[in-house]
Amino acid sequence: WEVGVRLDGQEILPRLLDEHAERVARATGLPPELVQRLGTVPSYYLHYFYEHDAVVAEQQRTKSRAEVVSEIEAELLHLYADETLDEKPELLKQRGGAGYSEAAVELIASLLGSAGEGRHVINLRNDGALPFLADDAVVEVPAVVAPGGVRPAPLPELTGLERGLVAHVSAYEDLALQAALHGGRERVFRALLAHPLVGQAELADDLTDRMLAANREFLAWA
Repeated sequence: WEVGVRLDGQEILPRLLDEHAERVARATGLPPELVQRLGTVPSYYLHYFYEHDAVVAEQQRTKSRAEVVSEIEAELLHLYADETLDEKPELLKQRGGAGYSEAAVELIASLLGSAGEGRHVINLRNDGALPFLADDAVVEVPAVVAPGGVRPAPLPELTGLERGLVAHVSAYEDLALQAALHGGRERVFRALLAHPLVGQAELADDLTDRMLAANREFLAWA
């Protein structure tokens, strides 16, 4: 969530959501009215949580994202086979991840000191950045990056709405990690049961059986 926008030291997010809700909401995948009610700008990925039934219904009517990406990559490999190709294919824009290369270079420049101290959104060990999570949780937050190290930037306090979802997903990740490290059907089931997009015993049981059946050759304990 973007929980604040400052211009010349003044908080203007409420004004942006009031005057430009359509433009702001376009990047979130959510209706403008919902974004205004939230009072924040949610990440695009949050529409999977806030409108998950609608997202599933849409995915059932169309190709999955994995299928689309697979087709794009097959076509890109075909294009790259042409040794005379000397410009980035337009199709690459549909692959996703645009801008990550620039973000990575900027991060490296801050770590090496060639760009000075920089502020980047990265994954790092929590260690109190979000006080309601365990210290060893991995969080994606704004951080100050310099040759001397990386430290979380000061963060505003999240409301119960945001804390609840973050803690919920973090708990799932911890349980999934335990299942990956130690195996066992019940660990897989508990992880799925804890996930906010599952959360039902019958569904978690079904998903567990299907996941184990599909991956049995890779699981020494299954």
